[in-house]
Amino acid sequence: MRNTGKSRGTDPRGEKHLSQAAESLRGLLDDPKVPRGVRESLSSDYGQVRAMLEKLEHGELFVAAFGRVGVGKSSLLNALVGREAFSVSPLHGETRAVAHAHWESFDAGRVRLIDTPGIDEIDGATRERMAHEVAGRADLVIFVAEGDLTRTELAALEQVTAERRPVVIALNKADRYTPDELDSILERIAERTTDLVKREHVVPVSANPAPVTRLESDASGAETEARVPREPDVAALSAVLWDVLEREGKTLAALNASLFAGRLSDEVARRVAAARRDVAEKVIRTWCVGKGVAVALNPVPVADLLAAGAIDVALVVHLGRVYGLPVTRREAGRLIGTLTAELALLMGTVWGLNLVSAALKGLTAGFSVAITATLQGAAAYYATYVVGRAAERYFVNGKSWGPGGPKAVVQSILRSVDKGSVLAQGQRDITDTLAWRRT
Repeated sequence: MRNTGKSRGTDPRGEKHLSQAAESLRGLLDDPKVPRGVRESLSSDYGQVRAMLEKLEHGELFVAAFGRVGVGKSSLLNALVGREAFSVSPLHGETRAVAHAHWESFDAGRVRLIDTPGIDEIDGATRERMAHEVAGRADLVIFVAEGDLTRTELAALEQVTAERRPVVIALNKADRYTPDELDSILERIAERTTDLVKREHVVPVSANPAPVTRLESDASGAETEARVPREPDVAALSAVLWDVLEREGKTLAALNASLFAGRLSDEVARRVAAARRDVAEKVIRTWCVGKGVAVALNPVPVADLLAAGAIDVALVVHLGRVYGLPVTRREAGRLIGTLTAELALLMGTVWGLNLVSAALKGLTAGFSVAITATLQGAAAYYATYVVGRAAERYFVNGKSWGPGGPKAVVQSILRSVDKGSVLAQGQRDITDTLAWRRT
């Protein structure tokens, strides 16, 4: 191990990057627009953000050991820190949870070494996922191997490097090979990872070298064999890690935090959008039922049409609140006017059906009135459903119809809506509501 007493001052852009990353994390934590339900569903991720912000504020860097079961990740980390900080066992799969320890040799212990479960452990899907998550959030990854990379290792390495983390490959148990064998394996690894890892970042180490046998003589001159333990050989790896952390440490920490914050922001946006869609669906269905029932119950012909327009305006105002883009009733009326113009043929058919049904309500009695009223209500239900979906698209686009204008939006809605199923649902909802009213 090496302790030069230097600080990581050779990363001149690091402080600026750290400040920007910390500001981004604070903004994510303090965003008042994130609904409570979304924040609660992502509580674990928000906890990671808080931990990452604290990490940045304390100037800490995370270095994770990653690799298959039994390659000596824990032993390697113990050799680096110079003490038994990580559990080691002759049984494979000893590391079953994430463990960590400060590396005092680096900048007053601001580097935290992290041990992870093996990536290929049998029935260890959860531990494997945990290992990938930790490696994805580390600032620097030590990919530990004990020979030429297997397909599993190469796939895992590709995944880690895809996260834009710098990787150092530590070829552990190097003491088992002859010099020629070791050179051959190192070259083979370098060739297979040429697009993933720098050649100088493929380093041989011996975290727990096998003891050597020596002949010892006693006072009488009798010789006996003795097994003499050897010190770990991790100096080359320590030097490479120090070089990377000294030159790029703060920038790496900032990049790591920014990438994680970006992914969480995307997930928050996705869940907020999904939550709003769910609420919007309920709002649209509620107003559809309300309009259908109002039209079905209104005994005055043509007055149904006035009620229908007022309900559509109220629906648009409600949807605007759902998407955080409130509109006045006047603005909602203009939006309904735009949609009505684009739906001229459809609306003509719907209103024609309304007028015929209204006339039938005035000329017939008993069972026929019930049938025509429900039919008229279902038509109104459908019209409002189409209007609601189109208005929702308008709000999703930030109060904009998009490049194709309202015509393209309306056409898209009409293609995606199954008219028959909506009308049938409308009839069921209206019938159920009217039945409930009569009881």
